[in-house]
Amino acid sequence: MSKRVAVLKGGWSPEREVSLVTGRECAAGLRSAGYEVTEIDVTRDLPALIEALRPAKGGGPDVVFNALHGKWGEDGCVQGVLDILRVPYTHSGVLPSAVAMDKPLSRHIFNSLGMRCAEGMVIERRALLAGDPMPRPYVVKPIDQGSSIGVYIVRPGDNLAVVESAEAKFGDRVLVEKYVPGRELTVAVLGDRALTVTELRPTVAFYDYEAKYTDGVTQHLVPAPIPDAVRDLAMDWALSAHRALGCSGLSRADLRWDDSKPGAEGLVILELNTQPGMTPLSLAPEQAKWAGIEFPQLVAWLVENARCPP
Repeated sequence: MSKRVAVLKGGWSPEREVSLVTGRECAAGLRSAGYEVTEIDVTRDLPALIEALRPAKGGGPDVVFNALHGKWGEDGCVQGVLDILRVPYTHSGVLPSAVAMDKPLSRHIFNSLGMRCAEGMVIERRALLAGDPMPRPYVVKPIDQGSSIGVYIVRPGDNLAVVESAEAKFGDRVLVEKYVPGRELTVAVLGDRALTVTELRPTVAFYDYEAKYTDGVTQHLVPAPIPDAVRDLAMDWALSAHRALGCSGLSRADLRWDDSKPGAEGLVILELNTQPGMTPLSLAPEQAKWAGIEFPQLVAWLVENARCPP
């Protein structure tokens, strides 16, 4: 057993608060499993992070548990720093992290493998002011954010100027996708195994940031009450996406299923998360528990299977 674990949490992305909770929970789980844990609130002070992780300074950690979410922590940036330092770390490496965070690129890969994605396009954000890029309803989302940050469903009567203005802080380009009606599904992959399918039933308009992280807003159905054909395809796509991107450790695929269509014809894959949330309301730990893996076992498995840079 590796003994010294540094948990990276916080960061400065819009998902900072979620990352702080993920880091806190993972640190507690690792301590419960017998590890010596140091928690590091990551800031833009890169020299301070390097000093905290450098093996020559007080021994340094044996493994880094990456509990960061969003840009700079989940998109390959901090993974590159850890590769340079040659410190083993949990979850995926530089390339899988970068590709998964880039929604247009990951969509291209999913489509090339025969997975269905919602009809979509990348446009300049300001183009929204010229009118609808496709018939309503459709979804506008940043190309490189997580936790449904900045996601809008544009319905008849909505003001596009409001959406364009809100998207401004997330860059000049946005991904526009045809809205897929129906049901929200998710599948966690641990190692080389898809765990199960969860259906999410939010009481708000859609499964947004509030629905993800506010207790009592979303009902989690584990396993999802869906036909076997839909369950099997969702799990197959999640595992195939995990493998195709070269992911390590834990990932989670988000999908939509239009249940008005026959069989599994209405299933689409939305995106792959290389560092799923590990909060008390998070989906991957919930699926792991359903599979018989308690939280301390889960975080310990991630540490013991941490990748070591070449």
